[in-house]
Amino acid sequence: MSGGQRAALVVLTRDDAIRERMARELHRRYDRDYAVVVGADAEEVHTGLAEAGNLPVAVLFGVLGEADPDGLDRLRELHVGCQGSLAVAAYRWGAFETAGAVFEGITLGQLDRHVAAPEQEGDEEFHLQVSEMLEEWTNRQGGGFEAVRIIGDRWSERAQHLRDTFTRNKIPIGFHDVDSAAGRAMLADLALESPRLPVVVLRFRPGRPVLQNPSDLDIANAFGLLTPLDPELTWDVVVVGAGPAGLGAAVYAASEGLSTLVLEPEAVGGQAGTSSMIRNYAGFPNGISGNNLAFHAYQQAWQFGATFHFMRSATGLTTEGELHRVALSDGNTVLTRSVVVATGASWRRLGVPELEELTGRGVFYGAAIAEAPAMRGRHVFVVGGGNSAGQAAVYLSRYADRVTVLIRRADLSETMSDYLIRELDALPTIDVRGRTQVVGGSGGDFLEKVVVRHLDTGEETVEDGVLFVLIGSEPRTGWVAGTLAQDRWGFLLTGHDLIDAEDPPAPAWPLDRAPAMLETSTPGVFAAGDVRGGSVKRVASAVGEGALVVTLVHAHLADLRAHATT
Repeated sequence: MSGGQRAALVVLTRDDAIRERMARELHRRYDRDYAVVVGADAEEVHTGLAEAGNLPVAVLFGVLGEADPDGLDRLRELHVGCQGSLAVAAYRWGAFETAGAVFEGITLGQLDRHVAAPEQEGDEEFHLQVSEMLEEWTNRQGGGFEAVRIIGDRWSERAQHLRDTFTRNKIPIGFHDVDSAAGRAMLADLALESPRLPVVVLRFRPGRPVLQNPSDLDIANAFGLLTPLDPELTWDVVVVGAGPAGLGAAVYAASEGLSTLVLEPEAVGGQAGTSSMIRNYAGFPNGISGNNLAFHAYQQAWQFGATFHFMRSATGLTTEGELHRVALSDGNTVLTRSVVVATGASWRRLGVPELEELTGRGVFYGAAIAEAPAMRGRHVFVVGGGNSAGQAAVYLSRYADRVTVLIRRADLSETMSDYLIRELDALPTIDVRGRTQVVGGSGGDFLEKVVVRHLDTGEETVEDGVLFVLIGSEPRTGWVAGTLAQDRWGFLLTGHDLIDAEDPPAPAWPLDRAPAMLETSTPGVFAAGDVRGGSVKRVASAVGEGALVVTLVHAHLADLRAHATT
């Protein structure tokens, strides 16, 4: 075994031919970094792992087929002792009779993926899937290259925000607690005796800039992201927000030749970017994390020519004749012929004062993916009954000793997709409590106690635990309050809702023609995704609205050109 090997790839099957082919292919490609261990039974695998130095297991392949009719059961049994590894069902190509059992295992969270065993040397389809598995396993482990190093208080809200933002933007980070020996040594190496925390070191930039308690704009400037925008330039479309709807609009607008500017104050992906695994998005049978889905869309829009302006939010919108001016949080403005508002929504707060004070220190809003590894040994409460809450619970169960989902309804049947409900039911470390509400909590530097009330009996229990809150959304429309018509919850009114409402909205639709389907009360300003009243709260529908809105933008721009020539 090479001293550089960091994990093992394990194959469990009684089928000699499949075992030989998989071993050969894995050895040929991965020997440098991974030990390949094969066995007909668990005893042979354990012996092979011991001979390899008891390396952690990255991927555990269990074969299902004629020689292994109990292959999935044996895989699950072996996986119990290989926590952290990906459990992958392998099968002979064309063994379609295995599909039902494999798909059921994935739905119930008992399998991570499935793959057809290689049939010939250099089976690139097989190796493509193995590479994706190894990438997923590596991401789960953390560590590795630190493009950005953060030194600070582990549970400060600001440090948590930075970890989450960098992680969602796929920037490799390393976090080091200021009270650890490593953290103190790093500060000493930087000649910082009493720094303002957190300290952020950009190790990939020339000179390795060191920032003390930087603002988001400070970080954007140090990253080189503050490229001034040309004040004389008029854009075809400005997309406000880089969640699924905004990214969908950016991809289609830029690919169709429109000059496109995207404004994003935090990270690409919006709420969807925090989802650990989306299994019902068309085209990804093995599922895809919200972060990866969003980042691929960002790269796609960027390649087509869209300009992204990060770490700035829109603060106001005015109309100047047939043009629109968007005010930015950095004091600048941009001029555009059309606007797509895709600012999405933020997680609704619990509204419990003592818990609000512990935000980032045991109380997290959203999935907070970057915090999941720190949940080892803890009891985690996930508050919420939607798909995002279910996905967070599944992901957190990889680390936490126990995960409890708290919901106000009696069950999840009306609020969560069936595949997620079944997965939650099947995972032994997750339980769901209906008709419950978090009403209090306490702690010093970190949340220590959670108070849960049963809504029917009024009984309250005090338990140790950490809170992840995903209880619905509030639209991010404060910046256009009074400018664009909204419903009573603050969502933007579009299309027929502007003219069919029983109470005429304010501002009213100003033109004789009817507004377009996704057009707001200001002609040429459109809304897409969760920010829009009546939207379907699904990633696919948000992307679809982003694509559709570009067709409406084209029609609006054509009207402007026609008006200019008459």
